[in-house]
Amino acid sequence: MIIPLSLEDTGVVEQIWSLQHTAYRLEALAVGLTEYPPLPETFDSIRNSDELFYGQLSDDGGLIGAIATITEPVNGELEITRLMVHSDYLRQGIGTALVQYVLDSHAHITKFVVTAGISNTPAVALYKRHGFVPCEVVSYVAGTQLTLFRLNR
Repeated sequence: MIIPLSLEDTGVVEQIWSLQHTAYRLEALAVGLTEYPPLPETFDSIRNSDELFYGQLSDDGGLIGAIATITEPVNGELEITRLMVHSDYLRQGIGTALVQYVLDSHAHITKFVVTAGISNTPAVALYKRHGFVPCEVVSYVAGTQLTLFRLNR
């Protein structure tokens, strides 16, 4: 089940923080980093974020995947800022369900933007399956590159 997540709930924020750190390590490996910079996110920075979070819950209520967007579109585009899936639940359609949830929940929005590591083949494939088109490559930390994807529907 995918639901909006409340950043007022301490337990939810702790689960987001934990999930993000786990997913970040996997992302670093996927883009070829042998050493990755520390993730600057803290409990407080997530709790005070102006993003909207949605989460996929397991049968026992644990957070196994999450996606976030900016609160309001900028120049008519809604940015997907984070997508993370717990390593125990990879390749089970959770990322797909989360992206589809955001697209369906924002049916009035016609333009979306997201970035993914150029070497992160699963993420690139996921966004392309949803109709996102690669538009630009930007450099990121330690020589890695990100692809900027746009969806116009």
